[in-house]
Amino acid sequence: MHSRLASSGFSRGLMAAMLFAFVSLGPALHAEQPADHLVSPTQLQQQVQSAAAARRQNIERLTKFLSSPAAIGKMKAEHIDARQVESAIPNLSDGELASLSARATQAQQQFAAGTLSNNDLLLIILILVVVILIAVIH
Repeated sequence: MHSRLASSGFSRGLMAAMLFAFVSLGPALHAEQPADHLVSPTQLQQQVQSAAAARRQNIERLTKFLSSPAAIGKMKAEHIDARQVESAIPNLSDGELASLSARATQAQQQFAAGTLSNNDLLLIILILVVVILIAVIH
């Protein structure tokens, strides 16, 4: 019976020590953790809105580029359905969309500056169309 009481006293002492450590050290341990890994709901919402706006802008750029008379003419010559290509654009991943949009913008700028011929531009259009269709199929 004496060992039972001693064991009970030891358990209570251990519990008291753990409670004391938790109460006294808990805030200090919690304060050491950096708070910069947390994202506020406002920041998260801004990031989502920014990503959505960038995606919309990339879709618009690519759609505008592929809706040009030169692009439509090249797709018709190659028997490619322009509506199918246009409907596939929103199915691209954000990375694919950003990359293709940047290529289309660069090609337009180079064509406007005279560094690309009409044939070069048509080849780029055809390559973009093929990449879009392949990306959506896979």
